[in-house]
Amino acid sequence: MKSSVWHPNTQMKEWDSFDKIVKAKGVWLTDSKGHKMMDAVASMWCNVWGHSNPQLIKAINQQSKKLQHSSQFNLTTEPAEELADSLVKISPGMHKVFYSDNGSSAMEIAIKIALQYWKNIGNKKKTEIATIENGYHGDTFGAMSVGYVPEFFGKFKKQLFSTIQFTVPNKYKMPNGFTLADYQNQCLDKIEKGFSKKDNIAAFVMESGAQVAGGVIIYPKGFQKKISQLCKKHDVLFVLDEIATGFGRLGSMVQYEEQKSIPDIVAYGKMLTGGYLTMAATLTNKKIYDSFLGEFNDWKHLFHGHTYTGNPIAAAVANENLKMYKKNNLIKKIQKISKVFEKFYDEISEIDIVGDIRHKGMLMGIELVKDKKRKTPISPKKSINKIFFDEGKKNGIYLRTLGNIVMLVPPLAISESELELLLKRTILTIKSAKSKVS
Repeated sequence: MKSSVWHPNTQMKEWDSFDKIVKAKGVWLTDSKGHKMMDAVASMWCNVWGHSNPQLIKAINQQSKKLQHSSQFNLTTEPAEELADSLVKISPGMHKVFYSDNGSSAMEIAIKIALQYWKNIGNKKKTEIATIENGYHGDTFGAMSVGYVPEFFGKFKKQLFSTIQFTVPNKYKMPNGFTLADYQNQCLDKIEKGFSKKDNIAAFVMESGAQVAGGVIIYPKGFQKKISQLCKKHDVLFVLDEIATGFGRLGSMVQYEEQKSIPDIVAYGKMLTGGYLTMAATLTNKKIYDSFLGEFNDWKHLFHGHTYTGNPIAAAVANENLKMYKKNNLIKKIQKISKVFEKFYDEISEIDIVGDIRHKGMLMGIELVKDKKRKTPISPKKSINKIFFDEGKKNGIYLRTLGNIVMLVPPLAISESELELLLKRTILTIKSAKSKVS
């Protein structure tokens, strides 16, 4: 259908109309013509239980009858308090929760807290943010600054604040003659040297466990843990983004716990509400929170707030979502079902435009190349995203690509048989798209 909506990332002229989704159930989306597609991207990486889950809908309905919204400015609500307690309990080392509406905002808050912390304790030197190249933390200006992906944000470079960027070890694109261990050590050495040379670094910001929008780069074992140790050694705050990687996406509820790298600040979002309503949270440890306490005239408090901060309907569905994780033992199920991806490695790798497969938990990235030996990315005249959307639709699957990476990010509670079907349809789609992208 023709649309008056400004659609994100798809306003090229080749998108002259958009399919209208009218209903969804489980992993299936249904458009206005009755055509069904598997939701291979979990409605932009946020859906946990599939669509139209009766328990989550019931939580929304019940709360909407009691209290739709109440400000968190000088007030609180029972759902918001319950959720904060639950988040602190599942998050080792965390003490307080600051709510917001979306992941970008949660990271803006994390950045502001990290910078203001040093001012609150009387250290005016620490004003710089360090991060790793090609990370992604959202589309607002602070988030773009610390998660600078050139292809996305190059047009705004002059307006962004500068950061100190370090290399992440990418197994697929290592320097010649390096082992992964060598490459990882080289990257870590550069970070340590950077910390040693500068005493003005306030915080190190990174996605937890993997870079998702930056190309599905899974960190080598111990990489994140070592960075957290370097931060402690050099008195740099460690800030983690688990918006896309936490809550089971990579196979653990809290990814930093698996990585053995407790942060000072962490942000959650996306799957917090099961993917049903917009909500995010920024958590801090006690040391950080206490630095914001003081008399009114000390001006230590954080000047930040959103109209819908801690919205009780969103908090109520998030509370039900967390209970369902526990009741259904979802994390263990994810760890089991995610092995289905491995059964298709060989078949996917044999396709001549597939250069690399990267997978962890319920996340897979398939890198498409012109030349397997040279690892040259494909670059057709028409957008790869458009080609794969059209071909995927023919095969009954909703796909979105990021550059030359085909991403599979299904709802977390997808069944084994559904995941097998999704992978088979993805293989068909890559094969049918091959002549159009090479």
